[in-house]
Amino acid sequence: MPGAGAETMRADPALEVTIAEKRFAAGGRTVLRDIAFGAPPGAVLALFGSSGAGKTSTLRIVAGLDAAFRGRIIRPQGRLGMMFQEPLLVPWLTVGENLLLVVPEGAPQPDVPALLAEVGLPDAASRRPRELSLGMARRAALARALAVGPSLLVLDEPFASLDPQLAAGLAAVIRRRASRDGMTVVLTTHDLDQVMAVADRVLVLSGVPATLAADLAVPRGADAAPRAALRADLLGRFPFLQGHA
Repeated sequence: MPGAGAETMRADPALEVTIAEKRFAAGGRTVLRDIAFGAPPGAVLALFGSSGAGKTSTLRIVAGLDAAFRGRIIRPQGRLGMMFQEPLLVPWLTVGENLLLVVPEGAPQPDVPALLAEVGLPDAASRRPRELSLGMARRAALARALAVGPSLLVLDEPFASLDPQLAAGLAAVIRRRASRDGMTVVLTTHDLDQVMAVADRVLVLSGVPATLAADLAVPRGADAAPRAALRADLLGRFPFLQGHA
């Protein structure tokens, strides 16, 4: 159908995103325009933008939750893991049952205790969501997203409500899983320094409507100077990052 988002699957497990235009129906406001990026298996992409720039809209399109756009998304074959800004745990189930709830029928059952230990919740399997702090609930939601063994992991503000040490630990989990499993990760965050440690690329949405103003590789290696130069360049070009670095 003209004007609708098209979705295609193929053997090549790369992610390719083309958003020619995303327009909100109410008022017809265009929020995204001329955005294109791709990622190989195992890559971690961090998406930045000021409040209201369209980060969550982009994630919803990438995840296949919003087809009302002009463009095309090619996703890796396999399962999708998704973590929303709100944890959205089912309140009448235990944390362990919440993890099992997303596993497709007939798929291998995940090791729930190991998953919860990986996100720093080793004793939470039998607890109810109401017994968790917001930060704990976010970590449980990440474990649930990982429970399906995703080839594409989409995370909306996974480090919010976490202290720096916990956020660093979860970032390391995401990086390790991506590298080990060939899982492609797209996440939004406000923490530039946290992401510089684990992301392969930094994408920045800017303008009205938002376009892809930057798509930059994060330097790796023992020498921290290239990463510091990239950080300085981003802070200089995008003032909205100043309060989150």
